[in-house]
Amino acid sequence: MSTATRIDGTLNQEGPAATALAPPPRLRRRPALIASAIGAVCIGALLAGWAWTATTNTQEVLVARHSIERGAVIEADDLARVRLSADPALKPVAASQLEEVLGQRAAMDIAEGGMLTPGSFTAEVIPGEGQSVVGVALTQAQAPGLDLQYGDRVLVVVTPTQGEELPAGTPLTNDATVVGVHVSEETGQSVVDLLVPKADAAVLATRIATGNIALILESRER
Repeated sequence: MSTATRIDGTLNQEGPAATALAPPPRLRRRPALIASAIGAVCIGALLAGWAWTATTNTQEVLVARHSIERGAVIEADDLARVRLSADPALKPVAASQLEEVLGQRAAMDIAEGGMLTPGSFTAEVIPGEGQSVVGVALTQAQAPGLDLQYGDRVLVVVTPTQGEELPAGTPLTNDATVVGVHVSEETGQSVVDLLVPKADAAVLATRIATGNIALILESRER
């Protein structure tokens, strides 16, 4: 092994021994890289937890396959089964309750894709005790311009025949509630089902038979 004397009097060693005495290089810590790795691990854990929660909290519920008008009888073709994550506070109707819903009436308008809740339908029977339903076919001149809906309150007014003078005093009327509307395939006229007290049904049917009536739509405010 060769040695050399430096100017300051110290020995300057060369060769393998000198290399062994050299201190090891210091590793540089990178805080930003470490923080990024920890953040990635945390995000992965959160995503895994969310995925687990989403899959375990889903349930099969009933939704409207198409729009269902208020008062319409709910049939199997009106509903679809959908699995989704629903807030329990909404009280969705489970798909297992399908048989309980069929045959009941929509208590409100249900939009296409709308989720059914216990308040969406009712088992109310129409007509109820002391009530009757009277049908009336109306021309465009006899009906309001607005489309009639289930639950609308209307006034059936007796009108004079063509060429007859207007009667003095207040015309004869009947209060009624709309419980059904459809178009006759034979005549193309609108046929409206009116719910009235049983005591008024015969009189109203007689007036309707003359064809001299008109329907007035009253306020829809409740």
